[in-house]
Amino acid sequence: MRLSILILSACSAVFAQTPVRLAVAAIPADLRIRPHGEAILQVKVYGSVPDGEKTKDGRLRQAGWSGEIASPNGGLLSKPFRFQGTDTEPFYDPSTGLAGSLFRQLSGQFTVKDAVVYHAPERAGKYTVEFRLGELRTAVAITVDPAAAPLVEPAEKWTFGPERPMADPYRQLAEHYAPYVAQETWFDWRADAICRVDYDNDWDGGNNWDNLGAGSTQAYVYYAAIESRSHWFLIYNFFHARDYSDNCVAGTCHENDNEGVIVAVRKDGSPLGRIEAMETLAHNNIYSYTAGDSGIGNGVHNVDGPLLLHNRSHPVVFLEAGGHGALGAGDKKSFFDGNNLDWKQNTGITYIYKGAAERPRHGVDREVGYELLPIYHHWWARATQESNQNERLLSAFYRYTPAGGRPGMRAASVAGSFYGVKHGRDKAKPFWGWHDVATQRRKILATGQWGADPAYGFSQNLRFPADRPMSTDYVFNPYLDAGGPEPPIVAVVRNVVGQSPGAAPGAAPVAATGKGSCTVEVVVDGSVGIQLAGARPVYEVLVGAPQQEISQNCTGSLSRYESPQYRLEKLRGRGEVKLVDPATGRVEIRDPARGADTYRFTLHWEAAN
Repeated sequence: MRLSILILSACSAVFAQTPVRLAVAAIPADLRIRPHGEAILQVKVYGSVPDGEKTKDGRLRQAGWSGEIASPNGGLLSKPFRFQGTDTEPFYDPSTGLAGSLFRQLSGQFTVKDAVVYHAPERAGKYTVEFRLGELRTAVAITVDPAAAPLVEPAEKWTFGPERPMADPYRQLAEHYAPYVAQETWFDWRADAICRVDYDNDWDGGNNWDNLGAGSTQAYVYYAAIESRSHWFLIYNFFHARDYSDNCVAGTCHENDNEGVIVAVRKDGSPLGRIEAMETLAHNNIYSYTAGDSGIGNGVHNVDGPLLLHNRSHPVVFLEAGGHGALGAGDKKSFFDGNNLDWKQNTGITYIYKGAAERPRHGVDREVGYELLPIYHHWWARATQESNQNERLLSAFYRYTPAGGRPGMRAASVAGSFYGVKHGRDKAKPFWGWHDVATQRRKILATGQWGADPAYGFSQNLRFPADRPMSTDYVFNPYLDAGGPEPPIVAVVRNVVGQSPGAAPGAAPVAATGKGSCTVEVVVDGSVGIQLAGARPVYEVLVGAPQQEISQNCTGSLSRYESPQYRLEKLRGRGEVKLVDPATGRVEIRDPARGADTYRFTLHWEAAN
């Protein structure tokens, strides 16, 4: 009985403290940041806590506060997280006795999310952020100024050039239905940026966690295509170098992360068919979304919402920050409004397919272009023990054992995970290693079956109209021992520009004739290199602060031309703007003075047979 009383007393100490004021600590402390810069705002709650027979002012482990931007168009706030910096100010803690010990044990089980990232708007000015907890209020004023001290960011070492074309009869379908991706961002937006598995220019999955910052944030989405007699299935995989959290305990963080979606397109006689349904994967759970006129109903899984499309064919997909689970934007759990293409809350980057791998400029960038990479050539070529023996990209080999008497895989055993060692071992999975908890427990879909046998997976998860059934007979499925001959695997050659010595050579560009130009306006504080290889400039910080791009207008992609002739025209800026490599069109800006300046230049090119 005495122990129970002490436990209740300790619980009362946790929950009966009275908040009396809020305070905000900031990084940077002077709250001056550049346009599109970031500040960390840590919210501290103070209250009256027991002190013998009296009370005193102490810092509380208190959640439940909220923050909002009080100024119109005044920036954005991320979702809350546990402050990641050094925090020497202690929380209230009973210091002696069994009650104090129990209090420490109880409070230690809770992660207090006490911070947010503030993302500044592009326009300079002063903006107010307000925080509230019940009746308590506090506010901070943030100054956005291009002359503020630069944000120190890691320098990316690698830039990937245009991809070598590969023959794929399903490529047009994959491009037509390529998703509009809304990626939520948190306190480390580079870990939320979608990228390629070899973003650090190697096939070793065991160093991807450590190479964040040095690896490229250029945007890529991996795809695979499978065809049944009634449908095309397009599988899109979103890879991240880290699955991360603000409190990395067992199972909450791991190296590499790969979640994704499968789109079902009915073959209706037209060249590109008609999209009917999409299923997504979030933490080993499948979610289903259907077109409004499809007539598709609940099967093993319920329909979780409408299938929302951008420009009538591109499914809008929401990816959460940190863990990167995928949902349709029509899901009530999505923080992105798929109808208005805007964030309901929190911060994020949006990506669209452009056929070029662009870099996000910051954690709230919009419509960053991505490139599609074929899974069959990039991953499946390394999926067996024989093909993977000299690399550390894939691991956890297993024998695929499907349910329902369905076809097996062509390979006797395949890698079920990406090789990873930090925090959690071999946790991220390619699509043929995915599983859904609900159907796996009921022995409806085995590990890997939802991705490798999508016709069967959709036919179980959803109910299709009797007059428009889903065929489970494959015309083309290179992963299963069914559906036509296995196509040859073409070796992938990376095209890396600006790399350190010894990196792989790039593929030759496609010969073409024509001329065009690209005009760039950018704020520079130091020196930057600019490569105009894709649909947007690719920047490399040489000295000083990261650039702030104001605008760019290109009449075409330089990657289309073989050996073009370049002419540089400087239009604005106090320093040097120079064409340093006439062979590739690389431009460097070197700003000699303290502080930033705005530069504007046009690079003209002309190519002929």
